[in-house]
Amino acid sequence: MLLMKDILDEKDNRLREKSKEVKFPLTDEDKKTVDDMIEFLTNSQIDELATKYDLRPGMGLAAVQLGILKRFFVVVHEYDEGKFDNYVIFNPKLVSNSEEIIYVGEGEGCLSVNREVCGIVPRYARCTVEGYDVDGNKIRIRAREELAVAFQHELDHLDGILFTDKIDKKNPFKGKDIYREI
Repeated sequence: MLLMKDILDEKDNRLREKSKEVKFPLTDEDKKTVDDMIEFLTNSQIDELATKYDLRPGMGLAAVQLGILKRFFVVVHEYDEGKFDNYVIFNPKLVSNSEEIIYVGEGEGCLSVNREVCGIVPRYARCTVEGYDVDGNKIRIRAREELAVAFQHELDHLDGILFTDKIDKKNPFKGKDIYREI
């Protein structure tokens, strides 16, 4: 079972590296990693399990955050109380996006950033991501709002970008008057 200590901290230089494409069929190790990531993210969003295992809540996790420099991520989205959709995308690519820009009002967070960070992270309100599922089948997912933010956040990880890089250093709340808050 994954624990918080297994997730790289932002000071770890591996988080700044670009991840490599995944080859199919997947290794048993990669399949186990996906299962562990889903379990961790699900548990982290269920209060009693998050408390029991001392987990910070998280919606997404990129392989690089576990020190695995491969292009895949997992997003576990709680769409209703206690009901989750799991998204596992290998070799993801952003293929289209809205012109509308949004930001998370309470601020974005990251399991690799263990501190409070204030500021606006501009994201597309809607996006389409293409990639492959665990069996190597091509998939295409349209996401909006919170899910679109999560996909863009995890895609950034695969290119060595942290959400903190997207906040304007001189004016952390730049765009507050023109972007839509979610």
